[in-house]
Amino acid sequence: MAFDWDDMRVFLAVARAESLYKAGKALKLDPATVGRRIARLEDKLGAALFAKSVQGYVLNGEGERLLVHATRAETALAQGAEELHGQAGQLSGVVRIGAPDGSANYLLPQVCAAICDENPGLEVQIVALPRVFNLSKREADMAITLSRPTAGRLMAQKITDYKLHLAATQGYLDSHAPIRKLKDLKGHRIIGYIPDMIFDKEVDYLAETGVDHVSLASNSVAVQVNWVRQGAGLAIVHDFCMPTLPDIRRVLPDMVSLTRTFYLVRHLDDKRVERLNRFAESFITGVRREVALLEGQAKRAT
Repeated sequence: MAFDWDDMRVFLAVARAESLYKAGKALKLDPATVGRRIARLEDKLGAALFAKSVQGYVLNGEGERLLVHATRAETALAQGAEELHGQAGQLSGVVRIGAPDGSANYLLPQVCAAICDENPGLEVQIVALPRVFNLSKREADMAITLSRPTAGRLMAQKITDYKLHLAATQGYLDSHAPIRKLKDLKGHRIIGYIPDMIFDKEVDYLAETGVDHVSLASNSVAVQVNWVRQGAGLAIVHDFCMPTLPDIRRVLPDMVSLTRTFYLVRHLDDKRVERLNRFAESFITGVRREVALLEGQAKRAT
């Protein structure tokens, strides 16, 4: 059975967007045309590919199976295009990275800018969201995670360990009761994550301090850090954030010292895409270097 790759391209767009409207916007087609193309593909295959409702289009079992093969074909076509234009192995085109907002705000901008300085034809997009990214739906080419994935056609490579400490501004510490033991924290305002929006068990930091209540909460690390900067309370802060906070001080560093790990996760079908392999290598090297540099600055300052 012969397939029209254009229909497969429409299928991939709908599978990833779960919406005719969003897929059409990405493809620059009107939703009705997208719907007709999906219907034509389903008719050709003799099988429904989506569960359709007013909420959108969600892949069913047949669609999930086709997605695996369509994604492989898409990757192979991209490789062929790179080789045909003599660009294989070069850092060019677009690379999209999904990342938790802590790393996205305080590590990735300088790392990715340095890579782009060396590769003028490269465009890097950082999607900063505190959640797990779906690489099968191509929400990103690669993602930084805090835990190794346990399911899906994914490959993970450890980037680096990083440190976190309880911290507050000197101004806050000077104007509030002394903190000499963990039990002293109960008399202080604690900043942290919104409990029901913790996207990975690795960010449930306060469980390790014995604190059971957060007075100021956000799902964003940047918001939490800004509260600390304003002297609003204490929070678990990445050491690599601390150089941006000149008045910050570690609190109970011998009692509250956490270590976590960043992983770079990619779709298994991208394993032979040399451009992404080279970018990943430069990216991992850059993140490791930046974490070491910033943690060293934080240690010297405090």
